[in-house]
Amino acid sequence: MTIRTYIPRRGRVSERQATAIAEAGGLLLPMGAEILDLGEIFAGLPVVLEVGFGTGSATVTMAESAPDLGILAVDVHTPGLGDLLYRTRERRLTNIRAIAGDALVVAEQMLSQSALEGIRTFFPDPWPKARHHKRRLVAPANAALLASRTKVGGFWHLATDWQPYAEQMQEVLDASRQWTGGVIPRPTDRPITRYEATAIREHRNSTDLWYRRTKVS
Repeated sequence: MTIRTYIPRRGRVSERQATAIAEAGGLLLPMGAEILDLGEIFAGLPVVLEVGFGTGSATVTMAESAPDLGILAVDVHTPGLGDLLYRTRERRLTNIRAIAGDALVVAEQMLSQSALEGIRTFFPDPWPKARHHKRRLVAPANAALLASRTKVGGFWHLATDWQPYAEQMQEVLDASRQWTGGVIPRPTDRPITRYEATAIREHRNSTDLWYRRTKVS
């Protein structure tokens, strides 16, 4: 991967966040080049890859509401990682594992074919300037990579508050033979993320998209 789809954000790591990371134990998986055994890590649960989790609040809420589903949460923001690990341990959740890194690299190097039940991508960086559109996560090559790691019938749930990006997401995924779906009403069980709360305050509407992995390889 030569083009980053994110900006490494600097932020002060609080004592609580640093402690949560230091004491994460098996909740925090190391980046590497070896394929993860998700069946062993999640005790046989089907697994969803969460691409970017912010503070982890929505992740924890979804994990609590679906204990029969494993969540592999990947992000590059260290304070957010600390928050997620703290919340996970505080609520004694066993169906979350986190990785500090680029989710596309994780998918390419650490996940086997058809390993995932689904993918969640909520409010990725919209890269609004035209010269930066090449950095958007939802692009043909990335859609193909993530499709290869998702089982047939698996899902990709996306949400954005940037309408031009929503349109481009739909354009990319509609053009793919590996995904089928489109815009859906906002699911009532999707928690409001910190980014969505900001969008609501700034009077921007959010768009949810739901795609299924087809049988085409």
